[in-house]
Amino acid sequence: MSHEKLETNVGLMAILIAIVISFGGLAEIVPLMYQAETIKPLPGVKPYAALELAGRDIYVREGCYNCHSQMIRTLRFETERYGHYSLAGESVYDRPFQWGSKRTGPDLARVGGRYSDDWHRVHLNNPRDVVPESNMPGYPWLSKNSLNAEEIIGRMHALKTLGDPYTDADFAGAAEQVSNKTEQDALIAFLQGLGKHAPKGE
Repeated sequence: MSHEKLETNVGLMAILIAIVISFGGLAEIVPLMYQAETIKPLPGVKPYAALELAGRDIYVREGCYNCHSQMIRTLRFETERYGHYSLAGESVYDRPFQWGSKRTGPDLARVGGRYSDDWHRVHLNNPRDVVPESNMPGYPWLSKNSLNAEEIIGRMHALKTLGDPYTDADFAGAAEQVSNKTEQDALIAFLQGLGKHAPKGE
């Protein structure tokens, strides 16, 4: 087949391009399915507790991932600023995962324990009260919205069908864990858990 025939037949060229891309994609993706480090959680990493799971859902709902990645690259200036680079074993139970490269605000992969709960409350209500140069919007309504235990337990059941190892004890304690908690409490619980099982330093 000459190049001239291939280049002048748009339909055939499109089919051949799709085949080449498919083989390339499979060559990259299939090996990852058999690497233990991409599917095995790091020591201590467990499925999100009910309150953290609710917070993660709020994080996704409010679009926090549009400005904050949760992926520290292996570059020196990143690890010096944020800590150990991100590992796949940290995100085994993330659906959807929050990796990415978009950063209007700082990466949050290691934010857990860096600030107090009270700091987070002030920051979520009006970020400029603690970071004057911040362009992040405030989320004051989170402190007024209550959590729905049935929705959270339903989400946990759905995740269990996908392979998350939730136990009967997890389901039994979920309602009590989110009782009298606000969406703000849940989001803070999620943020405070980020990076707590990551390797320490380089």
